[in-house]
Amino acid sequence: MSGGDVHTPTEEGENEVDLSYKPPPEKTIDEILATDQEDESLRKYKEALLGQAQTGTVLVEPDNPRKVLVKKLVLVAADRPEIALDLTGDISKLKKETFTIKEGVSYKIRIEFFVQREIVHGLKYIQKTFRMGVPVDKMTHMVGSYAPKTEIQSYTTPSEDAPSGLMARGSYTVQSLFTDDDKHEHLKWEWTFEIKKDWKD
Repeated sequence: MSGGDVHTPTEEGENEVDLSYKPPPEKTIDEILATDQEDESLRKYKEALLGQAQTGTVLVEPDNPRKVLVKKLVLVAADRPEIALDLTGDISKLKKETFTIKEGVSYKIRIEFFVQREIVHGLKYIQKTFRMGVPVDKMTHMVGSYAPKTEIQSYTTPSEDAPSGLMARGSYTVQSLFTDDDKHEHLKWEWTFEIKKDWKD
């Protein structure tokens, strides 16, 4: 694997997150709107940023207490139909579904999600890849901060090149985690892909 916003070795004890970094304290939407009211340009900027959230609590799934609702992982490769994993059901079954990726191709991963209730700060997508139980790759993608919306939101990773060559072909297991600055685990799941000589090999 190559590419990604942060790419680190997979040795035991390695951690790609800067431990000295401390995120700023979370503020509610009401607190954000209440500050700097005398600054007209800043007020308009915050209103544009917050959108629907400034008029009341945004709820996509009222009975779900989570702030981030991860719905789908999509594999995007040039000149190929998108392949999606539904993350709304029994995610333990995802390990039995295998993506096929042609060796050497460039591809991206798109995560689709809703944000409700409050702003979410510093979302991260962390991905660890294993082959036959041995870690081979670890990446952290900094997704960003998002205000609540009733529309689905998404993040697409930078392009990565699938490994190539006879030794690279075979099955890989991926552990994915959608988290944030406060280490809230919004969703954690496993899935698999197989590198083949061709898409239909």
